[in-house]
Amino acid sequence: MRFLSIYKCVERNIPPTEAEMCAMGKMIEEGIKSGKLVSTEGCLPSVMCARVRVENGKFTVTDGPFTESKEVVGGFAILNADSKEQAIAYSKEFLAHMGTGETEVRQLFEAPQDVQKNYETLSNLKASQSAGRS
Repeated sequence: MRFLSIYKCVERNIPPTEAEMCAMGKMIEEGIKSGKLVSTEGCLPSVMCARVRVENGKFTVTDGPFTESKEVVGGFAILNADSKEQAIAYSKEFLAHMGTGETEVRQLFEAPQDVQKNYETLSNLKASQSAGRS
């Protein structure tokens, strides 16, 4: 299974040090060699980005930086894992390296083999939530 791990952190407006880049490069290389990391990218500062929103057919574009945000998306990784728990463990390894921030771990849809399995999981989740409200 593949998972998207979105890294959120307090924005820093200085580039990583050479030592930080080397450490991250080593971690990425090891992750790719082990097969648990498919790809990863870091994001440039929010001063260079924009948020695009649509509501009732009307688009708004807001240029960065986003001073109202406590945290921004700092990067992402595509992970190979046998379970959500394993993907969480991989994210914990990354966060231990970073020292601060959070990740959102989301399983990626892989059609067609996952269609039935994902719908069964959603149906079971909805049933258990409905039973809890009774």
